[in-house]
Amino acid sequence: MARTTPKPARTRSRTSSAAAQQVERATLLHLYQAMQLIRQTEEQLARAHQRGLVLGACHTYVGQEAIATGVCAHLNKDDAVFSTHRGHGHALAKGVPPRELMAELFGRSSGCSRGRGGSMHLFAPEIGLMGTSGIVGPCILQAAGAGYTSKLLQTQRVGVAFFGDGAVNNGAFHEGLNLAGIWKLPVLFVCENNQFATEVPFAYAAGNPSVAGRGAAYGIPGIEVDGNDVLAIYQVAAEAVRRARAGEGPTLIECKTYRTRPHAEGMGDYSYRSREEVEDWKTRCPIKSFRRRLLDDGTATEKELDAIDAEIKELVAESQQFAESSPWPEPATAATHVYADSPASPSRRGSQVVAGEAVTLTPSPSPKGRGEPATFTPGSSPKGRGGQEKTFMQATLEVLTAEMAKNPQIFVLGEGIGKRGGNFRSTAGLYDIHGPVRLCDTPISERGFVGLACGAAMTGSRPVVDFMFADFILDALGEILNQIAKMQYMSSGRIRMPILLRGCIGIGHSAATHHSGNYYPLFAHFPGLRVVVPSNPGDAKGLFTRALRCDDPVLFLEHREILAGKGEVPEGDYEIDFGRAAMVREGKDLTIVALALMLQRTLEACDRLASRGISAEVIDPRTVSPLDIDTILQSVSKTGRLLVVDEAFAPFGLGAEIAAAVIDRGFDDLDAPIRRLHGAFTPTPYSPTLEKAVVPQVEDIERAIGELLAE
Repeated sequence: MARTTPKPARTRSRTSSAAAQQVERATLLHLYQAMQLIRQTEEQLARAHQRGLVLGACHTYVGQEAIATGVCAHLNKDDAVFSTHRGHGHALAKGVPPRELMAELFGRSSGCSRGRGGSMHLFAPEIGLMGTSGIVGPCILQAAGAGYTSKLLQTQRVGVAFFGDGAVNNGAFHEGLNLAGIWKLPVLFVCENNQFATEVPFAYAAGNPSVAGRGAAYGIPGIEVDGNDVLAIYQVAAEAVRRARAGEGPTLIECKTYRTRPHAEGMGDYSYRSREEVEDWKTRCPIKSFRRRLLDDGTATEKELDAIDAEIKELVAESQQFAESSPWPEPATAATHVYADSPASPSRRGSQVVAGEAVTLTPSPSPKGRGEPATFTPGSSPKGRGGQEKTFMQATLEVLTAEMAKNPQIFVLGEGIGKRGGNFRSTAGLYDIHGPVRLCDTPISERGFVGLACGAAMTGSRPVVDFMFADFILDALGEILNQIAKMQYMSSGRIRMPILLRGCIGIGHSAATHHSGNYYPLFAHFPGLRVVVPSNPGDAKGLFTRALRCDDPVLFLEHREILAGKGEVPEGDYEIDFGRAAMVREGKDLTIVALALMLQRTLEACDRLASRGISAEVIDPRTVSPLDIDTILQSVSKTGRLLVVDEAFAPFGLGAEIAAAVIDRGFDDLDAPIRRLHGAFTPTPYSPTLEKAVVPQVEDIERAIGELLAE
């Protein structure tokens, strides 16, 4: 259906003349009180930084108090705020007690992020503060994701992104506003234009000096307002929130303001701006000007305002005492909440370094008594389950269809996954059932829709992001590694991240270097992510079911060369737990670990060698993170030899990880050195002859087996 092109939005300047007459006295006093709370807390934190109580960076909000106050005055507890590194004011305006903010900057366990975040990473999801970020831009995308959840679940909640002028020159700004504009998401994009991105003047960095004027490019209203006038901001925000809740879409608000303290406490301040400029802006202090207004129009008396000031001063002093006396976090909690299934994430097997010390983690028992490795061959159905022959994609589509019918929180994002049904038919037929909100076609905007999916997962929905090819994931790497993977940990487990990221991997079809990457070693390196690489349709069904029910972020990587191959798929509800390898072939002479296409080729090589009396035991890890080392060790203790066959590169890869773990824990069981057979350390070529040369073939696997047995 054709879309109507929206008319360009007008850029408007707002002032607050006569605004006080339209606002109740209690609200006016609340605005003054909120600004005073921010100012006095920030000034106390600056003093605490000088005393060494603030352990890291301290980015204060002094001079910008009117913005957070004016916007947050309209928000409910369950409206979602996402902020940037200068987020103290937003946290306080949203309702974080100053004692919890101070304790966080002091690194104490009573801090709002339990001592894990400091100045730049503040979390209080209980009151809708969904996090501040030390990376510029992600908050814009995450707020759009909160808006998408609101649209999906029809809650009328609003997402708000606070960001500085530096963020408007970042790709996240373009992608986030474009997505919010085309889908009419209930979001406020609030740019706090304080004239400098760190030390770079906005006048230098922006080809278009009007942030509000950029709203027209995305078909959304862009409004410029005096960022030191709390009443003007209050009125503009009121209309923006009304529009959002009414389903009329997002608003871009540019607040012209100035920070009167350094970029961060302790930094030199006058190499890029003058003292005279700073002093001039201090005369425009939003608190002093608002105080004068309240006195001049008779809203309050000096005595009333002095009483508010004194009350805040007492609260801030008590908060400092609380923060200083609060305990430090227990070192034993340093690795908790990395994953959702267990506070200490014991499913991470083997050795892990914590604070410079190697600590052995005890494997947790598998749920529901499923601690033993599976012993059925790829494509076959476990005993007693029955099954039908299906392709890999048919198996995952069956799961997605069933889970979407049961769980209204699931929606799918991707290019061509709507009416078209996906490049590999991964969503075929679902658009006709669920429509465009749950099967949402996206622009070619990977960073944008992955960051949006992050915010959506944080706020109560369960996004499935379909990349087609996993190579395209790399455009969103920062959103995955800096945001999605760390969110549960940074929030001390208070925010879950139920997001599934799927895409094709693997060399073949002359797809060349941008459609052939194998990225599971890369993603498995980072805590917080589950990395799944199924090798057959039956496993694809069980693992995809688990991924759609998991509260951790999952990279579900599907080898393109085996998508069309059929295998037996269990009937009914079928789930395979992560970290549970499959023993697909029993043997006694050596152990071979392989996955995806390499598993198929390994089994073919084993069939050939069986006629010569060679008996190989073959294990499919199925998940790279968590990696089931225990099953591999059990096999090696029986065979005495280990070969790892992996299509991905050898350096710092899966084979190296398995070899290191086996040497560490099973060295005495080895009768020969561990062998690894990998793809060539090179980008993927196009020509079939070159392509074949960089991937292990059946003959290469046969030869590697023979060489290992000869050791």
